Amino acid sequence: MNRAIVIYSGGLDSTTCLFWALDEFDEVHTITFDYSQRHSIEIEYSKKTIELAERIKGKKVFSHYFKLDLSQIGGSALTDLSIDVPKKRSDEEISSGIPITYVPFRNGVFLSITAAMAERHEVYNIIGGWNVLDYSGYPDCRYEFLNTFEKAINLGTKAGAEGKNFKILTPLIKMKKSEIILFGKEHGADYSYSYSCYTGKEIPCGECDSCILRAKGFKEAGLEDDFLVRLRNEGYNHP
Repeated sequence: MNRAIVIYSGGLDSTTCLFWALDEFDEVHTITFDYSQRHSIEIEYSKKTIELAERIKGKKVFSHYFKLDLSQIGGSALTDLSIDVPKKRSDEEISSGIPITYVPFRNGVFLSITAAMAERHEVYNIIGGWNVLDYSGYPDCRYEFLNTFEKAINLGTKAGAEGKNFKILTPLIKMKKSEIILFGKEHGADYSYSYSCYTGKEIPCGECDSCILRAKGFKEAGLEDDFLVRLRNEGYNHP
């Protein structure tokens, strides 16, 4: 059986990966991390999106949740509440340097745990929404890092030693945010509960890097944001 596991935050990119994976693989798992992030609300939203995906695609998603505390490391606005989330940054500011929302080696940590979960369930395709365009310059989102980590998984696991071939799949790596949204829509993606805001509030702030890039993506795609449509239908006002 052709199986895959999606590293699933519940955000726009990982939601796109989930809907794509449900079209491409016979059995799809997800792993969602509770790492003491400021925006832990994304975990509850991720469950709602998985339920939506199951209804839309008519397939079961095998969901896994993993708790760890990256606030013990800190050093990021996403795991240290004493550090402010940057707001209202320009495109130039967003695209230059590594922002304070970078969580030290987060993707390395997530990939290690995901590889262990994948090996346990005999799933050899690992999918993530990593992207190097229209996004802040996180070093652990680069193809070179992911390619090297794939080699490490195959060298450092029992399954790899026995000839199983783990693959890290990066379907979005070279897409702009607008292209990611359109690609997701081609696969039936519903973004009504896909949460992107760094602040962790129920109503997205509209001012953090993640909100800015999401809004830009939907505008360039010529589409209205499903999440904002849902909020409006539920009687909420978005800034």
